[in-house]
Amino acid sequence: MKLWKTEQEIRQQPVVWAAWGEAFSERLVALRSWVAQSGATEIWLCGAGTSAFIGDIVASGLGARSALPLRAIASTDLVSAPHLFRRAGVRPLVVSFGRSGDSAESIGTLDVLDALWPDAPRLNITCNAGSVLATRSGFNQRVVVLPEETHDAGFAMTASFSTMLLTALGILDPDFESRPDAFVDRMHLLSRVGDSLLNSASQWAETRKIPSRLVVLGSGPLAYAAREAALKVMELSAGRIPALWESMLGFRHGPKAFVNEDTPILGFMSSDPHSLRYDTDLMAELALQFPHASTTCIGTNPTADLSFEAGLSDVTNTVLYVMVAQLLAVHWAKSLNLNVDNPFEGQATLTRVVSGVTLYPLGQPDG
Repeated sequence: MKLWKTEQEIRQQPVVWAAWGEAFSERLVALRSWVAQSGATEIWLCGAGTSAFIGDIVASGLGARSALPLRAIASTDLVSAPHLFRRAGVRPLVVSFGRSGDSAESIGTLDVLDALWPDAPRLNITCNAGSVLATRSGFNQRVVVLPEETHDAGFAMTASFSTMLLTALGILDPDFESRPDAFVDRMHLLSRVGDSLLNSASQWAETRKIPSRLVVLGSGPLAYAAREAALKVMELSAGRIPALWESMLGFRHGPKAFVNEDTPILGFMSSDPHSLRYDTDLMAELALQFPHASTTCIGTNPTADLSFEAGLSDVTNTVLYVMVAQLLAVHWAKSLNLNVDNPFEGQATLTRVVSGVTLYPLGQPDG
């Protein structure tokens, strides 16, 4: 059976994480010091699509513990309405995520910074060494180029998503403040757990029939991991499987109307005991209310339908939850006889690097 590039890129993630943990750890002390001494009043996490979701996950997972306020600002929002983000006394450190590093919004973000925040420090994290994000100079700028293996050749972001996210956590997570070498240990642990999860998740995914729609739920940063999971299914099924994401508690407030008898519901169960109570209640409720819809609990609790144990926080574990969804999306794409590496082949509607965006020069802000 053919092994698509996308599938290879998903399965190589544990190996990539371990190797990158070793390679990148040498830069962590300097980068963390640069962030601390940057003079920034807050940190903006910017990107488009999946790269924007990295910012959502990091801001949600680290926000309460970060020395500087973390704001997830999609580059699509920053480029289209930059004046809405100008506030007196704010000097942002702007972290830009980009797999290709050449999308219109990545370039547009740099243009906006040049025009409105020319002295804002910048950290560009990309998987493409030849990209604009990697090569364009900027004031007080640092660039992190990930290994070539993360520059996904397939349409969907997989290894690029997880490795950019883990890189950002290495730089911004306060847990590494007193012991930066703990990053290496964490990446090796994730690699071991991820390798084991690949086997169990692959076997589980291959038993899932093609549904008419899908729901993915989570609490805290896992809600944004659910968003990425839902996007992967829609992308790799070429839109044939609509997927809805929501927070666990938010799902009851209207979005539950999306469920029919043929709707698998994936619950990304939190490792936080308080959040887990709410997660467990909702998943039990859904199993009772929709007996013909399959509910699958995924998480660190040994009673979960698909379980793993890493002893890490939810924000770090997001890469493991999303990897399960990546495998599921590939299985359904193959079952639909799609080109897994280019599901929209022949349609000219979506492309690997978004095209067709015209960047406009900045006008004067409204009074």
